Amino acid sequence: MARPIKPRNVSFDPNATYFKPRAIPLSELEEVILKADELEAIGLCDLKDLNQKDAAKRMGVSQSTLGRILVLARKKIAKAHVFGKSIILETKNKN
Repeated sequence: MARPIKPRNVSFDPNATYFKPRAIPLSELEEVILKADELEAIGLCDLKDLNQKDAAKRMGVSQSTLGRILVLARKKIAKAHVFGKSIILETKNKN
């Protein structure tokens, strides 16, 4: 049995929660869900330029866990861009 997921500190709550490619009807789009912790990790590391050690400390997780979160988040974003999928941003209230 897997261990339960440790709660993560998420301070960012996005204003927009849905992004989609232009000129493709919603009914034809597949969706990718970016979890609140994945969005937080991307924001801390890629936008605020924190190193993984400092970002992990802010989120209350280990550096290796943060690294795994980043890999998943970046793959989801790349998949949405490359294959023209929409991105749903999960808000921190849903954690």
